[in-house]
Amino acid sequence: MASGKDVQEKVFSTFSDVAGSLGYSPTHGKIIGALLVKGRQMSLQDLAKETGYSSGMVSLSLDLLEVLGVIKKVKKPGDRKLYVRLHGDLLACLKNALVLKIKKAIEASMAEFEESRKGLEGVKGPERERALKTISILEKEIKRLELYIGLLEKIRLP
Repeated sequence: MASGKDVQEKVFSTFSDVAGSLGYSPTHGKIIGALLVKGRQMSLQDLAKETGYSSGMVSLSLDLLEVLGVIKKVKKPGDRKLYVRLHGDLLACLKNALVLKIKKAIEASMAEFEESRKGLEGVKGPERERALKTISILEKEIKRLELYIGLLEKIRLP
């Protein structure tokens, strides 16, 4: 029979894996898992203790999670500690994180294609033509992906 600690570790592991698969730090996933497991807002220090990361690492991770709309930082009157709570729809935040990551990758790919084109200016003959054709095919596929991500971004979650 699984203990509460076993379940907590499984939740942490699952969210860390999801964050990692999206290209984010497992720290981000573990913070979300801790907030879900506890079901309440937590201080930065408590999050650090719960996740096993330093306060500095947690603080850095919170900045991105706040930008993504996953968490909200809270100050309590008369208390110097920083508190954090989950904010918004977790699935919507996950979708937004995925869309943001892919958009950045698309932008980087298009910039690389442009640089590659410039690098081919001094090349002549069939080698240049093959390279330009390949770049053109890749750009077309990236633009298709960009269209798909634009559609995904507009989809409302149930």
